[in-house]
Amino acid sequence: MKPLRFAIAGAGFWSRFQLAGWREIEGVQCVAVFNRTRSKAEALAREFGVPAVHDSLEAMLDQESLDFLDIVTSVETHAPMVREAARRRLPVICQKPLAPDLGTARAMVDACRLSGSPLLVHENWRWQAPIRAMKRVLNSGRLGQVVRARIDYAHSFPVFDNQPFLKEVEQFILADMGTHLLDVARFLWGEASELYCQTRRMHPDIRGEDVATVVMRMAEDVTVTVNMSYASRWEFDRFPETFIAVEGRDAGVGLTADGRLRIFSPAGIEEQQVHPNPYPWADPAYGLVHASIVDCHRNLFEALRGGAPAETTGADNLKTLELVFAAYDSARSRTAIRVGS
Repeated sequence: MKPLRFAIAGAGFWSRFQLAGWREIEGVQCVAVFNRTRSKAEALAREFGVPAVHDSLEAMLDQESLDFLDIVTSVETHAPMVREAARRRLPVICQKPLAPDLGTARAMVDACRLSGSPLLVHENWRWQAPIRAMKRVLNSGRLGQVVRARIDYAHSFPVFDNQPFLKEVEQFILADMGTHLLDVARFLWGEASELYCQTRRMHPDIRGEDVATVVMRMAEDVTVTVNMSYASRWEFDRFPETFIAVEGRDAGVGLTADGRLRIFSPAGIEEQQVHPNPYPWADPAYGLVHASIVDCHRNLFEALRGGAPAETTGADNLKTLELVFAAYDSARSRTAIRVGS
C-alpha cells in the first residue's frame, strides 16, 4: 500500500518528538512542515528530511497532496486549523487540549462530522505501557468489585524551564495535565456522573493553577481521586510517572515508581515491572511519555487506514473536556457538579 502522506503544523518543543514517533511507524511519510515562523519550520524540516516548508497553512493545504494533517500547535490555534482541514474534507489529528473552551471543542467536532473528515486527538497518556498493564489487571476481574482508586501525578519537575509560555496561561494544570489524567480515569473506569474539584496556585510567578484535586463518582459506583501538581515534594519525585492505587473487594493493585505493578491479595503479593520501549530519540526526562507517542500514533494510523477504530476521537475527547471544564466550574463554585447527563 502507498504510504499515508501528512503535513505537520507546528515546529515547537513537542513537534520534533511527534515527528520522531511517526518515523517508528511503517507506511506513513511527512511531506511538509508548516509554521508561521518560517525559520523554525525550515530547521525542523532539515532535521527530519521533510521536503517542503510553508509559512501559510492555506497555501500548504492547497499545494500539497495530503492524506491527513497533524496539528502540534498552541491550543488557541487548533480550531481554525481544524476548520480549514474540515473545509477540504481532510482527516486531521490534533494535540490536546482540543480547544480552550467546551463550546469551541464541540464546534470543531461538529465541523468535522458535517464534512465527513475524521477528527482524531493525539491523547497519548493512556498509551503508557504501565497504564496499559494496569488496565489488563482491571479487566482480569482479579480485584473483584472495585471500590475506590487514586491517580497521582505530583512532583516538582521544572516544567516552565522548557515551556515558559505555560507561566502565562490562566488555565494551567487542569487544562494541560487534567486532559491526560481525566482521560486515564475514563479509560480505566468509564464515565463519571459527579465531580468535585479544588485548585491552588503555588508558584508565585504563574497565572494559572499548578495544583488540583478532582474527586469523581465513576461507572459501577467507583470513587476516583485524581491528584495533579507541579509543586509537590515527595520521596519519589518521579516526573513524568503516574502512580495509581486501586482497592477492590478481593485484591488491590498499585502502580508505583519505575513502572512497578504490585497486586495485593490474601494469597500474597505479586510484582512485575513494566518498561516502556526505549527509543534513542527520546528525551531521558520524558522517555516514558515519548514511548507512548509511538503507540498512540499506531492506533491513529490504523484508524486512518480503515482498520481498528481510534480510541481517542474528537467525539470521545469531548467527554474528557467536559470533566476538565466541570472541574474548573467546581473549583470556582466550591460545589459538586453533575456531569455526563
